[in-house]
Amino acid sequence: MDTIKDQVPVRAEEKGARQVIEISNLKKGFDEQLVLKNVSLKLMDGENLVILGKSGSGKSVLIKCIVGLLMQDEGSINVLGEDLSSLDHRGLNEIRKKIGFLFQSGALYDSMTVKQNLEFPLRRIKKQLTEAQIDEKVKEVLANVGLSDALDKMPSQLSGGMRKRISLARTLVVDPLIMLYDEPTTGLDPVTSNEISQLINEVQKKYKTSSIIITHDIECAHTTANRLVMLNEGEVYMEGDSEAFENSKDPLIESFFKQSFSKSKN
Repeated sequence: MDTIKDQVPVRAEEKGARQVIEISNLKKGFDEQLVLKNVSLKLMDGENLVILGKSGSGKSVLIKCIVGLLMQDEGSINVLGEDLSSLDHRGLNEIRKKIGFLFQSGALYDSMTVKQNLEFPLRRIKKQLTEAQIDEKVKEVLANVGLSDALDKMPSQLSGGMRKRISLARTLVVDPLIMLYDEPTTGLDPVTSNEISQLINEVQKKYKTSSIIITHDIECAHTTANRLVMLNEGEVYMEGDSEAFENSKDPLIESFFKQSFSKSKN
């Protein structure tokens, strides 16, 4: 079996990639403030796409639009062949069942054990499963995030890194096709941050997911990205692989990478 440290992001083009998300000319504002001005991008099958940008550039608004938590003002969002704006409530819920969303906070239920936290989405989404199948699935995903012994623990008994892993396990337990990570390494120490970044690659490999990763963490971006997109003032500023960004002489790109890298070392 591969260890976490052996995991590297799988290149999408090696998988005969198709589009799983296509966003065209997306605009989203609040009151008089236009947060997303004209965003167009694609996520390919099996790809880890990292979206970078300073605070207020629209990163989190973008992924909330992708799952229909926010509705766009203009433009289109196509997910797994479905135009989100054309879906009714039931259709939107069906799409959401295929998307895993790892929140920055982890969003575990504090009154439930780890086992109960993982069982909850299974009982809601995979209603056909027997109790034995639910138990088997819970143990499988816990093993895959390296926390088999946490089954009966409460969230309050877990470290920040463990909570993040359990949150990821809860997302994976329903077998999503797409993963959305919102600042997955925020608040974690450098060693734990690297473990979570490597785990994202392991998830990509084991579960064949297509992922969008929102992050300020340049080390996380470098570790996980097949491709990167930089948002600036609500627009796509640059798109390319890690090497293109690291070698860019653009003042904004250079400044962002130097500042972010410096913060990650402190």
